[in-house]
Formats: sequence, structure tokens, C-alpha cells
Amino acid sequence: MPRVVVTGLSAITPIGNDLDSSWQSLLSGVSGVDRLTRFDCSEYATQIAAQVKEFDTNDYMSPKEAKRMDRFCHFAVASAKMLMENAGVSRDNMDMTQCGAIIGCGLGGLETIEEFHSKLIKSGPKRISPFYIPLLIANMAAGQISITTGAKGPNLATTSACASGVHGVGYAYSDIKLGRVKAMISGGVESTITPMAVSGFNAMKALSVSNHEPQKASRPFDLNRNGFVIGEGSGLLFLESLDSALQREATIYAEVVGFGASADAFHMTAPDESGEGMALAMKQAIREAGISPEQVDHINAHGTSTKLNDASETKAVKEVFGKHAYDILLTANKSMIGHTLGAAGGIEGVFSVLSLYHSKVPGTINLDTPDPECDLDYCAHGTVSRNIRYALCNSFGFGGTNGSILFKKYEE
Repeated sequence: MPRVVVTGLSAITPIGNDLDSSWQSLLSGVSGVDRLTRFDCSEYATQIAAQVKEFDTNDYMSPKEAKRMDRFCHFAVASAKMLMENAGVSRDNMDMTQCGAIIGCGLGGLETIEEFHSKLIKSGPKRISPFYIPLLIANMAAGQISITTGAKGPNLATTSACASGVHGVGYAYSDIKLGRVKAMISGGVESTITPMAVSGFNAMKALSVSNHEPQKASRPFDLNRNGFVIGEGSGLLFLESLDSALQREATIYAEVVGFGASADAFHMTAPDESGEGMALAMKQAIREAGISPEQVDHINAHGTSTKLNDASETKAVKEVFGKHAYDILLTANKSMIGHTLGAAGGIEGVFSVLSLYHSKVPGTINLDTPDPECDLDYCAHGTVSRNIRYALCNSFGFGGTNGSILFKKYEE
């Protein structure tokens, strides 16, 4: 079977509108959480969010094209253009019939749904645009990426709540591994900072209500955490077979060596407190890579800043790694970028690869009072410089769905 490598990366996040600015902000411990400005939130319990700031669609598409896309597709198309440039790929130097797109997206065009529902109630069905359905469907991120790049291979969405992005990367990796294609655009994208999303998560008591100190609200593994902070953005990875990458003399950021997916079979929204399902996904990824658990140096944790998730993930890590769990560098990117839902695994997958490539693990901010149940090394004191060889990226979602992707520092 072919080896699969990462040869391109892109990101649009609450801490940067491109890969470099996002990565530098992450290393510096910059929080992207602030007052929610996308709509009037004065009557909402949660009035903070991790929003993408100063993003201009005109930099990536015409006004006509932008009008025919929901915001999540704006992110997808912009990220795809930056990804292809970063990877050095074009229709001229790659057979695009051998390149596909699998993009994770949890909710799709929720902003579009809310906008047109309001029009329907106020003005009737004649006010509904013929673009309404294409604007909102979750697979349109992959569709628009295909149109933009010319990728004619497999084209689909993974929609598995907050595990969507990791599942997108995992199944893209699997397609290359099985020889179905030579390359895949993969990752996750999401933009659902809307009235219905915020009110819905508030009804579940899932969101932080630390409105008085936004930048300290997302605090994974901290005793005083009180919910996650909703975010938005996009993170894409260009995966290809090693032979293809070497043939075109591409920059190789990392190798993908394992993928695991599992289910808690427990509850609609709450994780199994034992962490069994999470542990199964991690074990599968490690087993597929053919390594021992002791070889894993770094875990980019799901780390949502919710009491049950953080404690369950910590238990799962201990179950998988035993005593070695205390030697692993963990980090929670969500402390800075919030929880980007379906995009989380894509963005955090990008950061995991950069950690391997640059030998730097970004810290977890706001971890001031560690939860006694969360007693591992979460890099609470800032970025750690260390040569790491294997990095695991975790994402877990509603419905008890789990995903883990294992990256390795590239070695010839």
C-alpha cells in the first residue's frame, strides 16, 4: 500500500486569516474569543464567540460568486485556494481526475436556513431563492472546492458533528492508502455563529457564559471551566501518495500513518465518562500505524472546556497509554480558537502537522487551576520546543462519534 504524506496546509481561524498568522498567534498564546458581533446577542445567556475577523470574500472570489455561497463555503473556497498554492499544485502539474475532496462539516449553512426561514414567514414562498438549497447543504463545501480546484475524484462531506473534520482527513487518507486516488483535499469547515445555534447550545447548557472576560472563557482542563466557546473557520490538508509527492518534488510536512473511528454507544450528547469509545479510536490509529503507544509524543486533544469531555478524554488517554500518558505533551487549541465544531479536526489537524514539522507544541492557555481529574501535561505554561516523532489528533462529537488521526514526522 502507498505511504500517504501531507504536502499542503491552509487555515482560516479566529486568530488569523491564513496559515502563518494563525500558527504564530497560536504559538504566542493569543485568544480569538471576544464579544459576539455577528448579531444582537443582548438577550442571550452567551454573548461571546471566537469569530473570524476581517475576512474579505473579495480577496478570493467575485461578488456574484460570494452571493451564491453561505459563509462556510466562503471559508472553504478561500482555504482551498491557499491550500493549492501552499502545496504547489495546479491543474497543469497534477492529474485532477486522481484528486478528490472530502471535507468535514457539521451543520452546513445554518445562517442561510435562518435567513430564508425569516423571509418565508414575512413574505411567503415566492421570496425563496432558487439558490436556497445549494447554499445550505453541508456537502457544498466539498462541491465548491471541487469546482474551484478542478478535483474530479471522490467528492463528499463527512458530517459527524464535532468529529467531522478528523473523519474527513481519515477517510481521505484511507482512499489514497487503498489506491483509489493519488491525492485528496481534506479537512473541515464550519460557520454557525448564528442566533439559532447559540440559543440551541445555551438551552443545552453547553456554552460558556463568562461574558465578563471573553478571552479567559475557553479554559480546557481547568477546574473553573463552564462550557465551550463557539467558533468558526476552516482547516485543510493536501494529502497525496509519497510517490506522487516525490515525483513533483513537493514539500512534505508529515506522514499520515493511522486512523481510528469508534462510537460510545452511550448517549446523544454526553460522552461515556469511562472514555472507552475515545480510547478505542486512539488504539485503532496506533494499531494501524504499527507502533507501540509509548512512541506517541504529542496529542492535540479535543479539549472542549466542558467538564465531562475533558475528564473523559483524560481517562481515555490514561487507558491507552498507561504510565506513558504523563510523558506525553497534550495541548488544547480550543483554548484560543474556541470550538469550531465540524472544522475542529481540520484546523487542529493542521496545527498537529505544524507541531511535528517545526518541533513546537503550542500551549493551552487559561489553565490556571487544573482540575484534579485532569492531571496530565497540557502545556499550561506556553509553547514547548521539543522534537516529536508521532502526534495524535483527537475529535469527538455528539452522537458518541469519535475520531483519531495519527501523524508522523516525515523520514525518507
